[in-house]
Amino acid sequence: MSDLLYSDTEDELRAAVRALLADRAGPNALLARIETGSPYVPGLWKTLAADIGAAGLLVPEKFGGQGASHREAAVVLEELGRAVTPVPYLTSSVVATETLLALDAPGEEVTSLLAGLAAGRTVAVLAVPLTAAPDTPPASGGRVTGVADAAAADVLLVPRADGLYAVPAAEAEIAPQTPLDLTRPLAAVDADGAAGVRLADGPAAAAAIRRGLLAGAGLLASEQLGLATWCLEETVRHTKERYQFNRPVGSFQALKHRMAQLWLETVNARAAARAAADALATGSADAPLTVAVAQAYCAKVAVHAAEECVQLHGGIGMTWEHPAHLALKRAKSDQLALGSTGRHRAAIAGLADLPAPA
Repeated sequence: MSDLLYSDTEDELRAAVRALLADRAGPNALLARIETGSPYVPGLWKTLAADIGAAGLLVPEKFGGQGASHREAAVVLEELGRAVTPVPYLTSSVVATETLLALDAPGEEVTSLLAGLAAGRTVAVLAVPLTAAPDTPPASGGRVTGVADAAAADVLLVPRADGLYAVPAAEAEIAPQTPLDLTRPLAAVDADGAAGVRLADGPAAAAAIRRGLLAGAGLLASEQLGLATWCLEETVRHTKERYQFNRPVGSFQALKHRMAQLWLETVNARAAARAAADALATGSADAPLTVAVAQAYCAKVAVHAAEECVQLHGGIGMTWEHPAHLALKRAKSDQLALGSTGRHRAAIAGLADLPAPA
């Protein structure tokens, strides 16, 4: 039976990432940047990806990476979710990296890309919509909308009818779009005019993209867990300090019950997210089912936690100055990212041989 508890190594990694984000990407810094058109904090990605080494966690040592697993990457995403940090970690260090690792007999171009990703020198983005589910057939060229973090990419992994291509981002047309979640920029991408380098043929490319999206969906649950955990902790802190009728509002029974329910949901979300990360790390045959369960559950918990955070903060929770709205927008965006809740529930029904009634 899998051990879903955090290891000492994972706890040390968490402490390093949390300290970095508290120092460089706190709420005030984030609120000051999200409407500038470039929410990425200068220098933050280099420190996280290269200095801490988070970008290479999934990359084997033979390609210049850390040779860690999805469990460690999940810890990084928990912390990024807590802080709603605008960095291309999920898109580059998880989805794009897993897609490249899934290619059979990777050639020189793939190994070079992996080395650049592991060192934090390169940001790669799979040119599919953020809403693409693991079982979604990849698009075959043309203009693709809703591509997350395309503006930060150095290389685009572009699915075409005859395979998967690596295209320099500078040679593609990238048009920014206005997302609900300003901390995860979206763009429309058209790379048909760029030649690029073919990395794999059609069938191999499709299988690699499915693996990349599956890993992304599984580890997105950890981002949602981190977000829900912050919302709960922040709400408990506020309701202890906020007084009405000469007593803390958190002492009112109705609010106690709401926060207790949210705590139970968060604990369950942690079990689901950790199970998904472990299934991916061990290459379990049940990974698609475990990932679908984690996404179907954690997406709902993150939204509920963010809604409660806004509401139980009262008037201040509705203001732009408080970061609660950032958590809510990220939670709502994540609810559709890499497959909607309904899509994952349908996947569970199919994988568990429990089809819905006609």
